[in-house]
Amino acid sequence: MTAHPEWSNYTDRDLITWLVERAETWPSATALTWVPFDDPEQSWSYSQLVDAVIDCAGALQERGIERGSIVGLVMDNGPHTVLHWLAVIAAGSSSLFINARSSAEEIAWIADHSGADLFLTDSAHFAMTSEATSEATSTAVIDVEGQPLASSYGRWLRPDSDPRALASIQYTSGTTSRPKGVRWTHANCLWAAEVNARHQRLTSDDVCLITLPLFHTNALAYQLLAAFDVGAHVVLQPRFSASRFWQVSVDHRCTWTGVVYFIVNALRDQSTPSHHFYRGWAGSGVVHAEDAPGRVPITGWFGMTETVSHPISTDPVHIESAPQSTMGTVAQEYEVRMDNVTDSTGELLVRGVRGISLFDGYLNDSAATDRVLGADGWFRTGDRVRVEGGHYFFVERLGDVLKVGGENVGAAEIERALVQVPGVHEVAVVAKPDEMLGQVPVAFVIADDSPHLKEQLQHAAEISLADFKRPREYRFVPEFPRATLNKVAKARLRESLHELAREES
Repeated sequence: MTAHPEWSNYTDRDLITWLVERAETWPSATALTWVPFDDPEQSWSYSQLVDAVIDCAGALQERGIERGSIVGLVMDNGPHTVLHWLAVIAAGSSSLFINARSSAEEIAWIADHSGADLFLTDSAHFAMTSEATSEATSTAVIDVEGQPLASSYGRWLRPDSDPRALASIQYTSGTTSRPKGVRWTHANCLWAAEVNARHQRLTSDDVCLITLPLFHTNALAYQLLAAFDVGAHVVLQPRFSASRFWQVSVDHRCTWTGVVYFIVNALRDQSTPSHHFYRGWAGSGVVHAEDAPGRVPITGWFGMTETVSHPISTDPVHIESAPQSTMGTVAQEYEVRMDNVTDSTGELLVRGVRGISLFDGYLNDSAATDRVLGADGWFRTGDRVRVEGGHYFFVERLGDVLKVGGENVGAAEIERALVQVPGVHEVAVVAKPDEMLGQVPVAFVIADDSPHLKEQLQHAAEISLADFKRPREYRFVPEFPRATLNKVAKARLRESLHELAREES
């Protein structure tokens, strides 16, 4: 690699050591402010937050959580989310983040696939998680908002340091019918904290607003870990709210936040305050100040849960000199190249070190790991890009992955849920452009004639899929266009959606 930080920074200590260092370096600085929609705000200094994490870790150990245990978290944003994700790791075990919008069936599958020993939820998700894991008699579910972890907080026994131990697991949608559990070691988490902070030029003077869900890498690693690494102040909200965004930003003097397409688009309809404190936002492609809400320049980058940080990024200081929509240039910490190049576009490959700058593999799926991560350290991203003057631009996702309001959605996962409906012979899901969400799923269906088939399909989607994965339209067709080896020609299905949109406009 052309340049990189010293590898020893990530192999001679663990995330627990890093966490304790935060409290020792900035004991009285504000680490976290929770800004709910209806209840009073709460704040914790770095020393208060770390003390709470250690107390909670002791309670988890009292329940038998130790090295090798996996603890699932199903909860929306909140201070309890930050606390328990860190506490599980501090107890010596591994945190398993599950998308809180998942259906009971999806949670049940992940619980079975991961072998999680315990689930922690908030009150809103306790009943569904309990139902989803009811068949696993050895798996307990605890509502951390409604009941204590232990009768008394036990003494924390600091685990032996092992930077290569499994620390966190995030399940991500892919081109297959089921999501894959991305494994992060302690070294991965340390890499995420330091490198993401560097790419955003964060300092202890920054106030970082988090509105994206913490069960995603964007909020968890790009924002939370990065902010804590430099002693910055994190302002956390339950979720993004266009009507509340600017008021919270001004009241807390926020200087930085992460955005996705949906957020940027929603804020275009909001009035902008006469004065705010933002120096920039972080997103997937460069937007110059004159074209952005509030005239806040948006930096560009490319990253995945598997790449931990951004192999391609834009320096926030030089946003205005970068081309519009670029993801950026190659980051100094990675190598990239393009494979299967046609018409100046190709699949992006990223080279790093497994378990440090690249993920440690997929949980309980060595075959999937071997398909995308070579022994030489090159990771196949599955994304096609083009490069112009050293700047990289996103072209398309290989396979069948939709981007719905910032969420990756595997088309095969939707198809698997719908094809189980009686009378359905084949389903093909493709993306339809959407003004607010970027893309939404549309299902093309070959099935027997039935007066209630659409309702049955909708019901199947409701019980099996998170809300953002459910098709917005069902189109019944006698046959699909076919390509080589009888594969469905989805490009032609997408073209038909565009043609219908033009006819309807």
